[in-house]
Amino acid sequence: MGRIGITTTVPSEVIFAAGHTPVDLNNIFIGDEQPMRFLEQAEEVGYPRNICGWIKGLYSVAVEAGDLDAVVAVTQGDCSNTHALMETLELAGIKTIPFAYPFDRDYDLLKMQIEKLMAALGTNWDEVKRVQERMRPIRRKLAEIDRMTWQDNVISGWNNHLYQVCSSDFNGDMDAFEAWVDELIEKSADAPERTDSIRLAYIGVPPIYTDLYSYLEKRGARVVFNEVQRQFAMPSDAEDLVEQYRAYTYPYRVFDRLDDIKAELERRNIDGVIHYVQSFCYRQIEDMIFREKLDLPILTVEGDKPGKLDARTKLRLDSFLEMLE
Repeated sequence: MGRIGITTTVPSEVIFAAGHTPVDLNNIFIGDEQPMRFLEQAEEVGYPRNICGWIKGLYSVAVEAGDLDAVVAVTQGDCSNTHALMETLELAGIKTIPFAYPFDRDYDLLKMQIEKLMAALGTNWDEVKRVQERMRPIRRKLAEIDRMTWQDNVISGWNNHLYQVCSSDFNGDMDAFEAWVDELIEKSADAPERTDSIRLAYIGVPPIYTDLYSYLEKRGARVVFNEVQRQFAMPSDAEDLVEQYRAYTYPYRVFDRLDDIKAELERRNIDGVIHYVQSFCYRQIEDMIFREKLDLPILTVEGDKPGKLDARTKLRLDSFLEMLE
């Protein structure tokens, strides 16, 4: 069984079906006790300072791991810097496998990409569908964690984020991951209802800041909707794997994401929206669309390097929460 790195959510069903272990390089990077060292290592070998911190982190994590059989890199539908990331990984002797989400969500093109990934890793539709069925109850439990967050109000914004973001690779072990999910659901079932005065939505890529959720909750606010993290968990529950990844909104047009966001904002009784943008990322441009199309107050928070919130960002968060109150 080999270890296959991934640069963002891809059809992990294919990786498991081929007998490999998916490894989300993002989670290793941000979960490290000293994630800044990965940026420093990338810059030492020549990565520019004004390149996304996530890209530099992915590069260094993959190189440091030393035991990856390949890295599946999303060349369309995620970061525009992934092409150069692949080339520098190949320079470092790491095999890369491209995967592209078609911008217009074309069924046939997406199916072809999934089948190309199947051929590259050595599996077939029967095995993939078997794994998909194994994942289905786990994904439904993740949806229950999400419901318990916004409807029962017994789960923190951080745990909502963490458990859903880890569904990108199921922490490399579906059985252990399911037991971990079961433990949170059981522990939270009898937890007291949270009485946060402000209900927030978080949209955009997961934050590079490590203390955003805890900082908000200390000030009486709680994130009850994590947009992209929820999409990682595949809330559509489609039986057709191609349709499942067509319904996954993040890689496609921002207007597809808006349809999902608007529905969830209304359903979850949201007071305000935090839109996180990563420094040097093209997705910052989408902020103008969100501000035009969403009717709720929006605070745009920009992050660059991993670590705790800086004083300026804390001040802006405080002012935003005061305004919502």
